Amino acid sequence: MLQQVVDSRFVNQSIVRSYTRSFNGFAANLTAQEKQELAGHEDVVSIFPSRTFQPLTTRSWDFMGLPENVHRNLTVESDIIIGVLILEFGLNRKVSTMKASALLPRNGKEFVKAEKTSLATRARYYNSLQPSNDTARDREGHGTHTASTAAGNYVKDASFYGIAKGTGRGGVPSARIAAYKVCGLIGCLEMDILAAFDDAIADGVDILSISLGPEKPLQFKDDSVAIGAFHALQKGILVLQSAGNSGDYKTVASIVPWIFTVAASSTDRGIVTKVVIGNGTAFTGKAINSFSLAGSSVPVVYGKNVTKTCSEDDARQCLPICLEPSLVKGKIILCDNYLGVNNAFRVGAVGAVTSLNAFTPQGRHLVHISFIVPLAASHLSDQNFNDLQSYYAATITPKVDIQISESVKNIDAPGCGLLFKRAKWHYSRYFEDVTAPGIEILAAFSPLAPPSGFSSDKRSVNYSILSGTSMSCPHAAGAAAYVKSFHPNWSPSAIKSALMTTAWRMDPTKDSLAEFSYGAGHIDPVKAVDPGLVYETFTEDYINMLCSLGYDTATLRKILGVNSTCPTGMQITPKDLNYPSMARRITTNDSTVLTFSENFTRTVTNVGLGNSTYKVTTSTSPNYNISVKPDILSFRTLNERKSFEVIISGKITGEMVSAELEWSDGVHRVRNPIIVYPDSL
Repeated sequence: MLQQVVDSRFVNQSIVRSYTRSFNGFAANLTAQEKQELAGHEDVVSIFPSRTFQPLTTRSWDFMGLPENVHRNLTVESDIIIGVLILEFGLNRKVSTMKASALLPRNGKEFVKAEKTSLATRARYYNSLQPSNDTARDREGHGTHTASTAAGNYVKDASFYGIAKGTGRGGVPSARIAAYKVCGLIGCLEMDILAAFDDAIADGVDILSISLGPEKPLQFKDDSVAIGAFHALQKGILVLQSAGNSGDYKTVASIVPWIFTVAASSTDRGIVTKVVIGNGTAFTGKAINSFSLAGSSVPVVYGKNVTKTCSEDDARQCLPICLEPSLVKGKIILCDNYLGVNNAFRVGAVGAVTSLNAFTPQGRHLVHISFIVPLAASHLSDQNFNDLQSYYAATITPKVDIQISESVKNIDAPGCGLLFKRAKWHYSRYFEDVTAPGIEILAAFSPLAPPSGFSSDKRSVNYSILSGTSMSCPHAAGAAAYVKSFHPNWSPSAIKSALMTTAWRMDPTKDSLAEFSYGAGHIDPVKAVDPGLVYETFTEDYINMLCSLGYDTATLRKILGVNSTCPTGMQITPKDLNYPSMARRITTNDSTVLTFSENFTRTVTNVGLGNSTYKVTTSTSPNYNISVKPDILSFRTLNERKSFEVIISGKITGEMVSAELEWSDGVHRVRNPIIVYPDSL
């Protein structure tokens, strides 16, 4: 095909990568004219640029109800392979939580199944256009951290300089890891992401965890992760993807319903750094600080007083161009902006105290996050920082001690992180599926990487504390693998359903747009092993949904490699997918009050008790009505299927309508969130 548009003398130089193991396609360097000619070929569905995506413990598994002594099916668990595209930055096999590993590429199932008794981790790497990416070893720490979270070994007394100390382990310590390093210094190239999917599917992984993605949702035909994940689904592989940490506040990176999308939330352990001033007053701030200033007499300066070039307002922020190194070096600096910590480190300060002053949208109760700092530092609330400023102004020789961080009980957990995305309905669904621990997570790390991210930070550690949906995604992957170890023949959608319907109910009073933040709730791996009922969605259902979105039979056959046909009759719209959650966006046409009525049809499969009867209960605000027909489902055998219809009606007034229904047989509780909201949100 390429020879038809590229001079035959230059075909070999043009082609970058071919995908032939699990699906058909290729990556090539093309001119604009060559791209246009190739796009007209009858066998070409889409041509898109190789975009660069970005990569988006000791307590978290206990918090989720999966303690060290939890019942395990080790015979099956040890045969499960978790594929990790989350290893964008590679793997460090010398860290003790990581299993014995080989970093030499192999082909086929033996790539991950070879030498079962001693070899539990294998890795591939991809270096298209990134010569620095010529090894699977981890130079950044991200890959080692995420892999050990999913399936790391037990390690006692793991900590970051004594902080967050405990027994480190993954969700399924006996499982094996297949690592696919697709990112380098410039990011994660789509041509390498597709190659990793091609290999992972052929290698026979059971679970595939992906902590990367675009900043904005893409259409299916232009989304390399969505395309790769669909081919994985066809082979019975559950694909999980992190929801993302940046970009539009109300979007997620992953929107296709065959990917399990994971948001990030806190655990019941928080990490704080106290600042004690000369009069004995202690302020509790956010940071992960391993540096001790105890017993030292360090001068304290304020950003506005250590500049020769900036206005007072800019200097108070400790902007990079404002700080005069000779006036800051060896001192503790106070800054109005939390980013001042980074700038203080660059000019030689030994400590920094800043105002947290992070933006929190009105009506939100979001978790402020502690990150590792490259010098003694703490971020204080605005009120505490103002009190510190008053002490500094009124004291001739102010004294400030920034203490080493400590772990504290977080009674508000789980809560969603301030920096992470909240979803809004797109063409196929409206929110993250679930949330999992992703805030201040201790896990294995590469000693080659600076823990604070600054190249001049010379500390070398085997364990580090990171936050983000990149951390929550491998938690969900480990939970999925745990469920699969008891039900190896369950479909990807059945495992997803089990984790969604048994998830903890989160407190919506803490967040006015709660369900946009955490989907069905916080995962509970142990309960998910016995969910009672599951909602299954099959390949044909997804194809039918794509047809309803305008994709024709010929296009889908080319993308998906399946011999399916778009139905001529009734099609499955996104809201009609057999999904555990139910969502509908209402077009208000600028009306302040709109009466609505929405129906959802769902089918459940009995995986609990053979002879059982489930009764439904519903909950919503008094302004809305939910009816379920039938409201009793009676099963005689396992794997029997029953369908029901849900109708929710009322008046929408610009606010989100949050509701839920729950099926119970007295043993199992199958919870399903329902959201109806106006398009103005």
